[in-house]
Amino acid sequence: MLAAMFSGRHYIPTDAEGRYFIDRDGTHFGDVLNFLRSGDLPPRERVRAVYKEAQYYAIGPLLEQLENMQPLKGEKVRQAFLGLMPYYKDHLERIVEIARLRAVQRKARFAKLKVCVFKEEMPITPYECPLLNSLRFERSESDGQLFEHHCEVDVSFGPWEAVADVYDLLHCLVTDLSAQGLIVDHQCIGVCDKHLINHYYCKRPIYEFKITWWKKMSLKSERRGIHVDQSELLCKKGCGYYGNPAWHGFCSKCWREEYHKARQKQIQEDWELAERLQREEEEAFASSQSSQGAQSLTFSKFEEKKTNEKTRKVTTVKKFFSASSRVGSKKAEIQEAKAPSPSINRQTSIETDRVSKEFIEFLKTFHKTGQEIYKQTKLFLEAMHYKRDLSIEEQSECTQDFYQNVAERMQTRGKVSPERVEKIMDQIEKYIMTRLYKYVFCPETTDDEKKDLAIQKRIRALHWVTPQMLCVPVNEEIPEVSDMVVKAITDIIEMDSKRVPRDKLACITKCSKHIFNAIKITKNEPASADDFLPTLIYIVLKGNPPRLQSNIQYITRFCNPSRLMTGEDGYYFTNLCCAVAFIEKLDAQSLNLSQEDFDRYMSGQTSPRKQESENWSPDACLGVKQMYKNLDLLSQLNERQERIMNEAKKLEKDLIDWTDGIAKKVQDIVEKCPLEIKPPNQSLAAIDSENVENDKLPPPLQPQVYAG
Repeated sequence: MLAAMFSGRHYIPTDAEGRYFIDRDGTHFGDVLNFLRSGDLPPRERVRAVYKEAQYYAIGPLLEQLENMQPLKGEKVRQAFLGLMPYYKDHLERIVEIARLRAVQRKARFAKLKVCVFKEEMPITPYECPLLNSLRFERSESDGQLFEHHCEVDVSFGPWEAVADVYDLLHCLVTDLSAQGLIVDHQCIGVCDKHLINHYYCKRPIYEFKITWWKKMSLKSERRGIHVDQSELLCKKGCGYYGNPAWHGFCSKCWREEYHKARQKQIQEDWELAERLQREEEEAFASSQSSQGAQSLTFSKFEEKKTNEKTRKVTTVKKFFSASSRVGSKKAEIQEAKAPSPSINRQTSIETDRVSKEFIEFLKTFHKTGQEIYKQTKLFLEAMHYKRDLSIEEQSECTQDFYQNVAERMQTRGKVSPERVEKIMDQIEKYIMTRLYKYVFCPETTDDEKKDLAIQKRIRALHWVTPQMLCVPVNEEIPEVSDMVVKAITDIIEMDSKRVPRDKLACITKCSKHIFNAIKITKNEPASADDFLPTLIYIVLKGNPPRLQSNIQYITRFCNPSRLMTGEDGYYFTNLCCAVAFIEKLDAQSLNLSQEDFDRYMSGQTSPRKQESENWSPDACLGVKQMYKNLDLLSQLNERQERIMNEAKKLEKDLIDWTDGIAKKVQDIVEKCPLEIKPPNQSLAAIDSENVENDKLPPPLQPQVYAG
């Protein structure tokens, strides 16, 4: 077919780039090309699919070789056997149809039916007289008609003439029914006992087939993994950025838009309520004045006082929502709160000073732009000093507005590249959040501390959850994997010690990368997102990070939104939020446990880790079991202690041998090069002094006279 397509006799459609179009799935086209190139055949699991492709492209040599491979060769033999079976396909369709009708009528997920399978033409045997069995081969035509009957079953298969027996046909039935997506179970429930003639009874075997239309989730045998699709992590609005459970599934940008809309709507509703209350009070006051003019003076004064009080409240509400009064009130607050700059009265610390110096040194490289950024940052910190009485949501909104304004100003006015903008924003975030950390992290006006205690108590109650319950693909018995798990727990705990949201995100990212490495080492293949989330849940349960909710809220409120919306930091942070949400809503169904077992584990009555598969008798005492477990543990500790003692003795012997070796080398060097110590020379006597004690001095020099 490929040769005919490109022979020039046929028109072949092409796309815009001139590539030829073949209306076929290209999944297995590589196997076809490998055969055409070098004659390579596909592996066994792809033989059927490649065979269909070879049929479509009419590649005769490939078809012949594939037909001689398993499973096609075995399927060819099986079809030859089924060809001897009369009405096999019709009976198979009848089984499916009967099972469907019974399941619909009974409104059940499964249906049962009886099937008779016999190989011989007249499988009858003598019941009382075995010697009469020979009559079955010498019977007349009338006797044969007496023997013929239909067993009381739904479908009958047989007879056939082949070596294959009844069990081979049963296997074919199960295989073909399973290929249609059905769950098939079968068992022999007896034989047909119908009386035929004299002492002869029908002994055909009868099987009960159970056809299940959908599979029921088993609480103990089935393991359901924790799956979160990539689309579930994205913003609900469909903008393409990562969402956040703290923002109700929106990203930072969409959440701010929704928050502004809700806030404006609330202000408008409050304004309309204030106007409506004022109108109702005015109408009530006017009607009371017209209809109750003749009432007593005391009652009139009471009504007037009540009306004035309500009018004053309405006026106060209107002033609260008016723009001019808000500006005036803010100016009044600033004037009343006139105090030295917070930069003067701030509590100095080593970290704050270090970050300030680093920020100033960083901005020096940007010259004029750096000066403008530093000025805006200082003004923002001073403004935040006067906004400490606002709610944490309003402070977060002010911070996010500042991030957005500075980034837009650098891109529009300063013409700064996006890469440098990100670096500058990281330094700005580090500078301002280091100073604002003690005011905005877990403030008293929020319930963050309450949430921290709740999630910490929840994780402690779930200490019994095992990796198998969460389908965690990590084997901690491997030393490298165990080290990775410890590092991941350390990173997630270290998150609380950081001040800057970006540093907290970096801890989450390092923890996630350790998790991916642990999964990769365990499975010997790259980890997937379905493997990552259960492992992250397990790490959180095992580490129980301090102030977990406060850290998540702090990152959500004051981190640079571009980091949370895109990139690996945003992806890992969103998965952490999903993991915490899963832990908060964890129930028996999530762990594939019964509600009774889940309640007992949560109450601390028992633990699944104690339920190990051991060869104990049912009536064995719990104390005996625990005693043997302790003995096993002591034996293991004894072995470890002996191993440590042997290593210690070996180390001691090595040290002694090393000391002796050094001493011997020193001795050899001393013997080879001996050290001679000479006595000190006697001091010389003065020339002018009389030396009476020393007579060994040389005689004085006498002048010599030479004759000329």
